Amino acid sequence: MSNLVVKDNRLIEASYSLGLVEQRLVLLAIIGARETGEGVTPETLLTVRAEDYAKHFGVERQTAYQALQEAVETLFNRRATVDVYDTRRGKMRPMVVRWVTAMQYEEQQACVTLRFGIEVVPLITRLEQNFTSYELQQIAGLKSAYAIRLYELLMQWKAAAKTPVFELQQFRNQLGVGLEYSRIEAFKRRVLDVAVDQINAHTDITASYEQHKAGRTITGFSFKFKQKKTDAVAPFAKKPKQPKKPTLAWGTSENHLLKELQKKCAGLTKEYVEQLAHKHTKDLSFILNDMFMKHSKTDSFTLELSD
Repeated sequence: MSNLVVKDNRLIEASYSLGLVEQRLVLLAIIGARETGEGVTPETLLTVRAEDYAKHFGVERQTAYQALQEAVETLFNRRATVDVYDTRRGKMRPMVVRWVTAMQYEEQQACVTLRFGIEVVPLITRLEQNFTSYELQQIAGLKSAYAIRLYELLMQWKAAAKTPVFELQQFRNQLGVGLEYSRIEAFKRRVLDVAVDQINAHTDITASYEQHKAGRTITGFSFKFKQKKTDAVAPFAKKPKQPKKPTLAWGTSENHLLKELQKKCAGLTKEYVEQLAHKHTKDLSFILNDMFMKHSKTDSFTLELSD
């Protein structure tokens, strides 16, 4: 099924600050909402699995586990300022809304379960007009949260291949810059230039920007972009695997997983898990999670060195 991200333009134009992992998590959940085939409601629970995160964004599964765990701690408190229809006034007006109303990291299943906020749901499902869409792979190689947001803003103007002038303060809010990089030189160097460079290197477009002034003061930016030739996109470069020493520290989560696995295999020991970690040069948590997923649908299993 196509990994198409579809957002209402009000969500594209919204002002919010999400970290890189938070944005990736939201995008995977949006795709999950589409793939239900039935739309979602504010009561719908969606699941994002660590293995899918790892596959789409080119990271190790252990990195994906940790990223999703950390995102659960922060995403629940994130907010966005988006235009919402006010029935009392009969018009749109900006309101602060929550991205999610419930979420949890389920360690044994290595996944995040979440429920989108009531104001967000109609902005991500069953959209028929005034929306922006793009393939997830286009932003998979972007390492800057600002780059993802800029790419989305550009895609809203894909047909024209150029944008109107983005007023500076609103543009900063849309990118989620907040109070950082208040000097225009720093904003250009640390936000815009980084975002444009990553977009040009890893997505399907090549972009450039022009600054606009009132007198000597920069008041906004506009962008032009063009489509690259087919197969010119490099979402993420696969790095050669470097040999590393596995982490053999037994923490709370590792001990918990071991106990759960021992219920199905009484002969499983710490020494055996450490042997597998050495053999495959993987951390204990990776080995334990891998074993748990492998034997999740069985009542018992026996030990093999190739487990």
